[in-house]
Order: sequence, then C-alpha cells, then structure tokens
Amino acid sequence: MRLVVFTDLDGTLLDHASYSHAAAAPALAALARLAVPLVLASSKTVAEIAPLQAELNLRGTPVIAENGAARCPPGETGGSAATYARLRAALAALPQPLRAPFTGFGDMSDREVAEATGLPPAGAALARQRQFTEPGLWGGTAAGEAAFVAALASQGIAARRGGRFLTLSFGGTKAGQMAGIARDLGAEVTLALGDAPNDREMIEAADHGVVIRNDHGTGLPPLPGEATGRIRRTTAPGPEGWNRAVLDILDELGFMTGAE
Repeated sequence: MRLVVFTDLDGTLLDHASYSHAAAAPALAALARLAVPLVLASSKTVAEIAPLQAELNLRGTPVIAENGAARCPPGETGGSAATYARLRAALAALPQPLRAPFTGFGDMSDREVAEATGLPPAGAALARQRQFTEPGLWGGTAAGEAAFVAALASQGIAARRGGRFLTLSFGGTKAGQMAGIARDLGAEVTLALGDAPNDREMIEAADHGVVIRNDHGTGLPPLPGEATGRIRRTTAPGPEGWNRAVLDILDELGFMTGAE
C-alpha cells in the first residue's frame, strides 16, 4: 500500500506557541522508517518551509505553500513575486473604508509580523517573502469583513480563514494541490491532518482525515466524514495530537506490524 501523508504546519505539526515539532518525533521517525512520503502543506511561504523541510529531511518531496496557491518541486526555495504584486495592487484600489481594517503582511515591518505571529525576527522576514498570497489581520466588524471579501471576490480574489489570519489569493487550495501530488507520487491511500478552516477541503478529500484540536483560533465544525470514522479528531492539540493520530492510523493500516 502506497501511503502519502499531507500535513498543515502551524497548530498541527508545529506547536501554536513555540513552533516546535518535538512532540511529534515518534510519528515522524515512524514515517521515515517506513519511507512514507510526508508533504508539508501550509500557508507559510516557500522560504519559510524550506528550512523546516531540510530539518525534517524531506528534501525529496514537494511542498504545498501559501495556503495551496502554489505547489513547489523538491528543493525549490524562491521564484517570482508578480502574483503577490497583483494582490497588493488590488488591495490598494479598494475604497479606503473597505481597505483600512485589513492589515496585511505587506503593510507590516518584520518586527510587526514577528509580534503578530510569535515568530523570531528572522522567521518573520521569511514570512514576508511572499509570492502568491497576502495574509493579514482584520480589525473591523463582521459586516465590514463580508463587504471586503465580496469586493475582492469580484476581482477573482478569494479570502480564506486560517488559524490566525485572513489570507487572500487568486485561487488554489491545499486539496487541489494534494490531488496532483498524490497522483504524481502514486498514492493508493492519503492521510491529511489540519486544525483550521483552510485545512477542511484537504481533510475531507483524503482517504483518512484528522482534525487536530485547536485551542487558539477558529476550529472546524463537525464534518460529514466523522460519522463514518473516515475523519477523526484528536484530544490533544498540535504535535502531541498529530503524533498520536499518525501512529494510530499507521497501526490500523498495518504499517506497524512487527515494528519495535
């Protein structure tokens, strides 16, 4: 059985506050031992994901970056920012009352992004090396946000909620990129893990989905696949929940038979 695992990062494989994946070490080791491809699927930039991919020794797998707006081949660390420039131009063209409550990464300094995300300054600088999407904080009313999203939608720009930010893009989803990568890798079974609304489609599209407990942001409502057991929820948040879910599923699929 050819299994491929797709995972969100912040709040899922990485701890919400510390960005550590230490609690997931046993499951990460099991995937490596079993040669199960692990594909990182995140709202992070390619520049942010590359160091983590190297740290986890995942250089041979592609990544899904910037919330599914991009699928990057193994080893790619940069590219054109033309799409991001188009997004920023569309924001600048909005009427000021609509635009003002949204503070995107392009409106922030490295220090301000560090404060908003909890990243160290060097990590914040990588987070601002955007190519395809613009995450930001909404400081207005719910009605104002709806009007803001509708105005951008008329220009072909989608707005998606993640664990921390409202992210703007010209399209592309984690689920769509997952399908292409699974096909290319010859996956017979897919497993997807995530904690936020922008992970929902990926979780629902996988053969096995895991909703990681989210104590810090907009979590996921009950999903149809939970009734059949195809989708499950963790009792522990972040990498601790990720670790338990991956090990359990590997065992249920027969991968752990005879393992130490």
